[in-house]
Amino acid sequence: MSIAQNKKAFHEYFVEDKYEAGLMLAGWEVKAIRASRVQLKEAYVVIKNGEVFLIGAHISPLATASTHVHPDATRSRKLLLHAEEISKLIGKVERAGYTLVPLDLHYKRGRIKLEIGLAKGKKQHDKRQSAKERETDREVQRAMRNKI
Repeated sequence: MSIAQNKKAFHEYFVEDKYEAGLMLAGWEVKAIRASRVQLKEAYVVIKNGEVFLIGAHISPLATASTHVHPDATRSRKLLLHAEEISKLIGKVERAGYTLVPLDLHYKRGRIKLEIGLAKGKKQHDKRQSAKERETDREVQRAMRNKI
């Protein structure tokens, strides 16, 4: 079940491979995510010292957050991946010119997971081509619907 999606990522990048990662979250963040108060639009993923972090994801704190905790909505959050996945990602990002983008925040067996994509940036003409393909697909679907 999807909580939040990053639709902008598919417009800006060619996503070649996907990985599912766990998130290290505080209690107030889990409550806010369950209330769908999360946005991945400006978020990105970086690798520092062999660890993977989500930066820029905005989780709005609930009004009923604890009084002794001062929530930071855009703090960096550590992602949990297997060591071999991290080493594979490090190799691709450093050598092959790929980037890591968050794609989808969802539930899996009661836990909150983040799907990250190994992606290459699109050029402007690629974005135009994608828009044309999307428009022709819509026209074909419209024609098929009206014909029946």
